[in-house]
Amino acid sequence: MKKIEIIWREILYQALERNNYIFNQSKLAEKFGISTSTVHAALNELRRLGIVEVKKKFFRLKDYEKLLFFWATKRNLEKDICYATRVDLPVMETEGSLPAQIIPTAYTAFRFLFKEAPADYDQIYVYSQEDISGISKRFPPQKGNANLFILREDKWLKKYRVLPLGQLFVDLWNLPQWYARDFYQNLLDKIRK
Repeated sequence: MKKIEIIWREILYQALERNNYIFNQSKLAEKFGISTSTVHAALNELRRLGIVEVKKKFFRLKDYEKLLFFWATKRNLEKDICYATRVDLPVMETEGSLPAQIIPTAYTAFRFLFKEAPADYDQIYVYSQEDISGISKRFPPQKGNANLFILREDKWLKKYRVLPLGQLFVDLWNLPQWYARDFYQNLLDKIRK
């Protein structure tokens, strides 16, 4: 994931989960150990589109929903896939066999967070910083359509105890399965409440 996406995720996390819409560019740069010019670059298009309003000492998120869709169109989930395989077990059994240090996303994360699933699903997406060899021993490469996808976890994702809602939305938006729409629309409804 790009550094500017890390900033977008944090802005959405603060707004959706913390009800905070005011930010300081220097503090964001310091928090993530990146330059203020990177934070500034992350805000350029957002400012042009009216998603944020930038003042001298702070900026304010004006439209979280517009940021969700903007980021969703920029996200390239496929580039973060570092391992994929076929697992011939029921989905919930596969989910229960995953290593403890992974961070679920997509359908699994939705079900874990909300204790429901708006549609049946047969694919699992998770983030991991772990060496892939441990996961590939547990779930060896198999022929057939992959249904378990391991995504490269950025170094800041673990700092959130649970996958942020903004990250979940953009990941669901980027999935090709027909039922992804049911999930991201249901998530958007929950965010709007």
